[in-house]
Amino acid sequence: MQVKDKVIVVTGGASGIGKSLCERFAREGASAVVVSDINQHGIDATVADIAASTAALGVRTDVGNEDEVNELVAKTLGRFGHIDLFCSNAGIFTAGGENVATDAWQTIWDINVMSHVFAARAVLPSMLERGEGYLLNTSSAAGLLSQVGSAPYSVTKHAAIGFAEWLSITYGNRGIKVSVLCPQAVRTAMTAGGDGGVAGLDGMLEPEKLADTVIETLAAERFLILPHPEVLTYMRRKTDDYDRWLGGMRRLQSQFEDVYKNREQSSD
Repeated sequence: MQVKDKVIVVTGGASGIGKSLCERFAREGASAVVVSDINQHGIDATVADIAASTAALGVRTDVGNEDEVNELVAKTLGRFGHIDLFCSNAGIFTAGGENVATDAWQTIWDINVMSHVFAARAVLPSMLERGEGYLLNTSSAAGLLSQVGSAPYSVTKHAAIGFAEWLSITYGNRGIKVSVLCPQAVRTAMTAGGDGGVAGLDGMLEPEKLADTVIETLAAERFLILPHPEVLTYMRRKTDDYDRWLGGMRRLQSQFEDVYKNREQSSD
């Protein structure tokens, strides 16, 4: 898929990965970019940055609320007639283990998993009617591997990949393309003030560099978007010898134990 002349929606577009994607899509010649986020000030800033290059529309959306996701899609269809690429990108991080409060588990589940479900429900009917469309769901390398220090993040990112796989299997023969974005540490508000912890062992990636990989992978229409290529090697090690891989992850856990204990305490 080439993004030139395409109508594209990006959630979480006010900052970080989402903002970089909006800016890159505009530079690549997208006919319209819809910037969605819960942060209205950030939406306005992104729209202002790209408005000279493309038709830009900002829509404030809580992606954990299905009615608001439906409204986002309806406004986009009403303005531009169709959606070529929907980037379900918004996500949050919650540190801690099984004892994280139930309401916090529900919040991260709604934003990191159900937002993709809500987006698919809203956008697939019009895409299937046209016989084409592309869904790009942001997960994380944590969804392919794991996340030391956060059970909620690891679980929800695994679920996001599982749903993306299902979408590709179910609708791939009906013109729907699906990719899942799985970076390690990226320099965003989520990693501000730190080195990315375990996810940063292979370096902190700039969002603009990540956007390069997204454009390349969309052009090839591959399922996995891996801005950190090392992740593919780690996946192969995991599937080759699961027990050995778990042992290695336990060693990483021990190395970063104090860091994550402090994070967990600061989030209480």
